[in-house]
Parts: sequence; C-alpha cells; structure tokens
Amino acid sequence: MVEFTTEPFELDTLPEHAARARRVVDEAGLAVAVGPFGTGAEGEAPQVLAAVAELLRETLDAGATRISVQVSVLDDDTTPEGVGTQ
Repeated sequence: MVEFTTEPFELDTLPEHAARARRVVDEAGLAVAVGPFGTGAEGEAPQVLAAVAELLRETLDAGATRISVQVSVLDDDTTPEGVGTQ
C-alpha cells in the first residue's frame, strides 16, 4: 500500500500535479481511496512500486514542490478503511 500527498495545496482547483498522481495510480490498476489530506492506493508490491516511481516523475514534472510518500506492507487480511471504495 502507498499513501501520498502532493504539494502545493490549492483549495479552489485541482492542481495538475494532483491530477497526474491520481491518473498514475488509476492506470496502475490500484485500489484507490482519496482522503482530505492524501490518497491511499493498494495493490501487489511490484504494481505499487512501479506506480510510486511513475507518480514521482509525473508530479514533479507537473510542478509539485513536495511529495510525501509512505509505503506499507499489509497482511492479506488487512485492508485499510476506505481503500477500494472509490
């Protein structure tokens, strides 16, 4: 599982770097949950790691000034609340 946030934050519009991040995890086929302060995405390890690399390239190219990323290994029986619901 990966959780990420891109900055700078914009309250009035969806910044291009955030849109690209969402597109990357969607195209990777990950189960995505969007929260108020970040996005979580779950999938198999190779799928998640490839998505993280692409997410970093795409969001920096689109003007992100900071990207916070946390990668967690989950037990098969553990699904974070909200993941896979959107």
